[in-house]
Amino acid sequence: MPKIVTPLTDTQVKQAKAKDKEYTLPDGYGLELRVRPSGSKRWVFRYQKPFTKQRSNLGLGTYPEVSLADARKIRIDFRKLLKQDIDPNEHKKEHTRQQTEAALNTFSHVATNWFEVKQTQVSEKHAIDLWRSVKNHLIPPLGKLPISKITAPKTIEVLKPIAAKGSLETVKRLSQRLNEIMTFAVNTGLIHANPLAGIRSAFQKPQKQNMPTITPEELPQLMKDISYASIKLVTRYLIEWQLHTMVRPSEAAGAKWSEIDLENKLWIIPAERMKKKREHLVPLTEQTLEILERLKPLSGHREYLFPADRNPRSHINEQTANMALKRMGYEKRLVAHGLRALASTTLNQHGFDADVVEAALAHIDKNEVRRAYNRADYLERRRVMMDWWSDNVAGLNANSCGKLKIVG
Repeated sequence: MPKIVTPLTDTQVKQAKAKDKEYTLPDGYGLELRVRPSGSKRWVFRYQKPFTKQRSNLGLGTYPEVSLADARKIRIDFRKLLKQDIDPNEHKKEHTRQQTEAALNTFSHVATNWFEVKQTQVSEKHAIDLWRSVKNHLIPPLGKLPISKITAPKTIEVLKPIAAKGSLETVKRLSQRLNEIMTFAVNTGLIHANPLAGIRSAFQKPQKQNMPTITPEELPQLMKDISYASIKLVTRYLIEWQLHTMVRPSEAAGAKWSEIDLENKLWIIPAERMKKKREHLVPLTEQTLEILERLKPLSGHREYLFPADRNPRSHINEQTANMALKRMGYEKRLVAHGLRALASTTLNQHGFDADVVEAALAHIDKNEVRRAYNRADYLERRRVMMDWWSDNVAGLNANSCGKLKIVG
């Protein structure tokens, strides 16, 4: 028959005096107070480990920091664990480990680890933009918080001032980046679920704004303005090159001589320089080959077709064409990216196959089978279309502004 233990009282615990040797005052159900010769008093929980039944002791803290009532509450919690075959000591160690890990895995730390992976998947320019927005808008208010403490309400409060300024596009992008960071935390086992999955619904959606562009009928005047504009030759050739080739501003500005295949009359833009990370082929027309001839004396001995003015070893800034168009009087009417829309509108109006036009614009076809077919078959059809477009830009098409049905 087990020995009946009379529970301790607060007075007994308080008045327990030191002796020559350490002695124990039991409270029952494994809890006891150990009084040392120094006078210090320590709570201990005695128990049998699950499965092995090995006897073990677990310190609960010293008195009076841990009162009798506190020690009994801990005892109750530990006995509940034992009923579930959970070792209180192992449970305590795991809890401590999780707390330590949570303190170390701050939002800033996790965001940094996420970015180390993310930057290998995007262009250098996009990576810089990504980290700048995280560093400027998210790290200051959230950086020191454990990733497990990041909540939707807290994050919404961070984004509200940005939304109040009308920067809804910034809010949209920050929400995307927050979600990527939290998903990274889930996938690396730091948290169980992403609490920010629906955060974008707390804000208005930014209105989509099309890039300013001109009508096909205004193209002849644009070409005249370019030819008479007081701009540097390299800038003029950049605008013309982008107009003829229908590529994005960054792809045009970063064009390299090593990407030009004169034998096959192709400009081969590698995947790492493309927005969709897929190699893009641009058929070269008589007009684009002529631009290359004009560029040779200026940059043929360098890496880039369009070298930067201050540092010729680098390429021209992609905003250079925009600044030139602005000085030419096209502010809010036309931007460099809008040249693609001008080409697309003109080609569609003149009856070219919409899929061929999309391929020329390097828009990804979601159908994998058709995409492979497009690459092989559309190139020759694109050559015909690009030749027509270059002639149109040069003013060689008699009915360039009318609706001329082209089969291509």
